Formats: sequence, C-alpha cells, structure tokens
Amino acid sequence: MSTDLTTFAGLLSSVDDPNGRELLDPATGEVVGRTREGSPADIDTAVAAARKVQSDWAARTSAERSDLLNKAADAIEASAEALAELLSREQGKPLNGPNARFEVGACAAWLRANAAFELDPEVLVDDGETHAELHYDPVGVVGAVGPWNWPMMISVWQFAPSLKMGNTVVLKPSEYTPLSVQALVAVVNQLLPADVLTVVPGDGAVGAALTSHDGVDKIMFTGSTKTGQAIMRTAADKLARITLELGGNDAGIVLEDADPAAIAGDLFWGAFINTGQTCAAMKRLYVPDSLYDQVCDALVEVAAQSPMGVGLKEENVLGPLQNKQQYDIVARLVQAAKDSGARVLTGGDPVAEQPGYFYPTTLVADIDNDNPLVAEEQFGPALPIIRYSDLDQAIAWANELEVGLGSSVWGSDLDACKSVAARLQAGSTWINKHGAVDPRVPFGGVKKSGFGLEFGLEGLKQVSVPHVISW
Repeated sequence: MSTDLTTFAGLLSSVDDPNGRELLDPATGEVVGRTREGSPADIDTAVAAARKVQSDWAARTSAERSDLLNKAADAIEASAEALAELLSREQGKPLNGPNARFEVGACAAWLRANAAFELDPEVLVDDGETHAELHYDPVGVVGAVGPWNWPMMISVWQFAPSLKMGNTVVLKPSEYTPLSVQALVAVVNQLLPADVLTVVPGDGAVGAALTSHDGVDKIMFTGSTKTGQAIMRTAADKLARITLELGGNDAGIVLEDADPAAIAGDLFWGAFINTGQTCAAMKRLYVPDSLYDQVCDALVEVAAQSPMGVGLKEENVLGPLQNKQQYDIVARLVQAAKDSGARVLTGGDPVAEQPGYFYPTTLVADIDNDNPLVAEEQFGPALPIIRYSDLDQAIAWANELEVGLGSSVWGSDLDACKSVAARLQAGSTWINKHGAVDPRVPFGGVKKSGFGLEFGLEGLKQVSVPHVISW
C-alpha cells in the first residue's frame, strides 16, 4: 500500500512534539526532533486500553492477524527511506552497509516471517483411550522495553510475534532513540486497530512502571544485565512471564585451517556491524599463532576500506557511538589496552576537534585475555585479537565469562568447526559467520545473557500460554 509518510519531514511531523525534549544527532550534534515525555500515568492509560481491546484482537483468526502484519510490512516498505533517514539521524548509524536501510528492511522481513508462522495444536497422546492436545493461547498484554542500538528492529522482534499470537502490546523505547520507534509505530498503526500496539516514550521510571504493572502479563526486555535482573525481581511479585535478551561478550575462535583472506570480511562485520553496537557482535577474537599475523593484517585491510562518518553520506558504512556514555566506555577500555602495552594495529586515537561521538575503528593485538578490553563488553568499534597456542585454552577463555549470548568458529573443516562449536557456552554459535540472526531460527542467551527464546515457532510459544486439552 502507499502511505502519506513518504518523506522525512512528513514522517517526523507525525511524532515530533514542539514542546518535547530535544533529540540530537550523535554524528553532528544537530537537533533531529523533539519527543514528548511520557509518565507512569500514561502507562496506566495505555495498559488499560490494551487490555480492553485484547480479547477482540485475539478473537480474530490467525489468518486475519497475519494479513494485517503483511500489510504493515508493506507500509514500512513504502516509508522505508524516510524511516531509514530518521533512524540514521537519531541513532547515528549510516544509511548504507548493515545499518539503517538494512534495519528498516529487517522490520518488514520479520513482520512477514511472523505472519507466515502457524503454531498449530500438538497432539500429545492418541492411543485410542486418551487424546491430549497442547494448544497455545494469547498471554494477554505484553510490555516491551527496547534498546537504542537497533531500536526499530528489536521493537519488531518484540511486537510481531506478540501480535501474531493475539496479544496486545505496549512499547517503551529507549530514551536515546524514541523518535525512531514512535515513527515506526505510527506507520504500522495505519493498519492495526486502535490500542492494539501503543508506544509510550519516557525515562527509566516509565519503563519501570511498565514492567511492574499489574496489567502486564508478559515482559520482553532487551538491554543490560543489571536492568534485566531488576525486572526479574519486580516480576516475581506478580509472576509475570519474562523474556530477557541481555548483555554479551561474544567470542570468535579461528582454527588453524582457516583462510585469513577469505574470512576477513565476515570477521570484520561480525565485530563491527552497527559500529560494534550490537549485543551479538563479536567482541573478542581468538587466533592461533600460525595465523595470527595474517588475520591481523587482513582485518586492518578491511578496516581501511570501511569509511566512518556522518550517516547520511552514502559512502559511509560506520558511524558514531550513539551517546556520550557509550563513547566513554569504549575510550576507557581502549586506553586500558594501550596502558597495558597491547599493540594498536589501527585506530585508538580519536580526533578531538571532530564533532559527534566518533571513535575510530580500532583493532588491538598482543593483548592479554584478562585485559579489561577483553573481559568487559565494549559495545563499540574496538576489537581485541588474542593469540592462542592451544585450542583447549582458547575454548576455556571463550567460556570463562559469565555471559553467553553468541559465539563463532572459523575454519575450513566443517566437522572440526562443529566439534568446537558444541563445546562453547552460548545461546547461538555460528560457523564462518557471526551474528547472522534469522527470523526462522530461535535466538536467546545463556548464563547472564538472559533466557527465553525469540524468533521462529519457539518465539511464538514464548508470547503464549500453554493449554492442554484432553478427552
């Protein structure tokens, strides 16, 4: 379908509040727009409205809900360029590369994928005497809190399966990127009935009001481990169901039979997708002695061919850090590596007079495994490359942290890669790629990276309640 939100100005006007808080472009410092600030009272209103319409939404057939999700995907595609431009200005990510246009395209793709899934009843027993079936009913109202790194895409990860299963949804976007999510919802809500999907911008108090609300039956949160733990404590009082996708510090292990030149591009983008601001990006890379220098040189070459700058300039594929707090974390961790005597292959020295939160693409070699840049999640454009001489030691290093979101293994012998992958403690392990999420393949973390699954049929089950019917 066509939509009247086909230009950036038109799209922004649908969510801009002249009396609201200013949002600044992290690349230039210019004002992008203004957002209204919600309150806990707004959460009360949104949840009450969502509860009121939930039974009518659930009463629609699965096919009817799927049709609306597909039409919402059409609407996103009709406004794709305007959405990508707003996202680039507010979040900082470039239009090109695996960034703003990629993210908007993923929103449509995830909607279509969820529209196509069907979670049919499962026959558990049928022996002539007993027949038992497992059905999946809507959970009710889903409260979803999203992050600032992939604000539109992760919002869709949360609301697409929820709506498909007959739930209604109240979203609280990050206070750093509220305009992007509000604009996305404005586009989608051209197709949906009123109050089925609502977005309430605001600060942490607004998020806490949502996740602690007695009218919320399921909480979906993507963000820090610390906040996830706080949500768990609150949810315990009302036994709300929870899906948590929390922090990670993903390890990649290169095996001795890998081809450095062949894997360098995928290694680089596994680490530097969205300028490293991705939960399931590769944050530390283990390379054997025999390939160490070759892998380092190949990565430096890819970095030199990947320009960083203002997102609206078509040539750029890397952008700024989204906010000053994250910039300071990256700067601190890289400085810790430099102070320890680690070797900076490229980057490591920001340009002081440059506007925006740009930290240069940084590759660090000859670094100890216990260095803060390795042990802490940097969530930015800096990759430590750790040398190993014993594969068992590399696997032990990969597993020793208390997080376990993603991991990867790189080599030419698939069986050898699979053998190493089976020993890694992570919710997902990719072979010869990293962070390659797919709407058909379940995704989630272990240890302090959270629990619960998203995507695919398992993702639908997570926003449902099981109901056994027997006769």
